[in-house]
Amino acid sequence: MRRRFLPLLAAFACLLGGQASAQNWPSRPIRIVVTFPPGGSSDIVARVLADALGPKLHARVVVDNRPGAGGTLAAQHVAAQPADGYTLMLSNTAPVVTSPPLYRAPGYDPMTSFTHISYLGSTPMVVVTNLSVPATDMAGLMAWMRAQPAPVTYGTSGIGSVGHVVGTMFTAQTGIQLNHAPYRGSQPMQADILGGSILLSFDTLPENVENIRANRLRPYAVTSPARQPSVPDVPTTAEAGLPSLVALNWLGLSGPARIPTAIVDRLHAETAEILQTPAFQERLATVGIVSGQMSQPDFVTFVQNQVNTVGATVRSMGITND
Repeated sequence: MRRRFLPLLAAFACLLGGQASAQNWPSRPIRIVVTFPPGGSSDIVARVLADALGPKLHARVVVDNRPGAGGTLAAQHVAAQPADGYTLMLSNTAPVVTSPPLYRAPGYDPMTSFTHISYLGSTPMVVVTNLSVPATDMAGLMAWMRAQPAPVTYGTSGIGSVGHVVGTMFTAQTGIQLNHAPYRGSQPMQADILGGSILLSFDTLPENVENIRANRLRPYAVTSPARQPSVPDVPTTAEAGLPSLVALNWLGLSGPARIPTAIVDRLHAETAEILQTPAFQERLATVGIVSGQMSQPDFVTFVQNQVNTVGATVRSMGITND
């Protein structure tokens, strides 16, 4: 009889332990793992969020950049951590939606390996070139591409990034062949396009706002349905003649699977308050990120829909991690 009750007692003890852990949380620093190097849109949002979240939780919140393999290395790391609320991830389109289809075994499942906590916002891609490119609008840029003796090389922040997907979409929609140059994040790519080693990139807007405003890079279009307040003079892809070239990189807060509900609810509530503050909204808008809000269940549904639709599109494009 005693043996029969031992598994029940163990399960009950684990439940009580989880409740106690949630009640005492947080009692030590919290990490937000960023899937790309410092300076990118995910990194910008993670640092602004960490600064605002720390005082609300009465805990230190630190940012941990773990770039590589289209965000999958960081996602693998987070998925393997204890579900105690001390390791979180600045989730985004690449590691959750566009990168997993490129690998036979990415090491995690976009849904079952994570607890998706809060939607934070989104940002479009922007098509930019080095100033040596003579074209001044998208029609001229495509004419210039077609006139080149070899496919033009375009840079992105990595294989499986949203920029890579947009570059592949651009080729499919225009018939213009391009050569993809994946980088380990946007910062090294920015150095090369500014220096002229590559002449074209499809990249998230926040990494390019400063260079566009300073007239160091020439923008042609943003891949959003509407113009962006941070660069109001840059047309949308629809305005530039490519109405189907629409893509947004969403940003969210996630963690390992099975984080206690009490911790998830607390994180979502505190994040929701931060998202409503004008200071947070303005900081993100300044660099081209439009903040937004969803309930936690709606965010889970949103991510599942992205995995089902955008993930299927990536698979149909035949993009690989080679």
